Amino acid sequence: MALKLAMAIFLVATFLLFTSEIPKAYTSSIAEVPSAAPPEAGTGETPKIKYVDVAECPSLCLVRCAKHSRPNHCHRACGTCCFRCKCVPPGTYGNREMCGQCYTDMTTHHNRTKCP
Repeated sequence: MALKLAMAIFLVATFLLFTSEIPKAYTSSIAEVPSAAPPEAGTGETPKIKYVDVAECPSLCLVRCAKHSRPNHCHRACGTCCFRCKCVPPGTYGNREMCGQCYTDMTTHHNRTKCP
């Protein structure tokens, strides 16, 4: 009998805890974290595409694919993208937008992004 009473009190307390509202006096003291200001329209510049010579593609792709889990696969795809788009993004990951639409929009036969 005591177990049923304790369980009923627990359920009522839990229900009240989750359905009660925070008084407005407490919500006004919570500080909001300022977010980064959105860029103004017209001021955002597109990144300058740095075209490379086709002879530089293998060395740039070695740097690009240095940390890839499948370096041979990455190097082959990177080489194809470099030969077609004449660009390899800096770093080992990301920055794909630095090479423009040719690099970002190239896809495989399965409609996945091709360029690393």
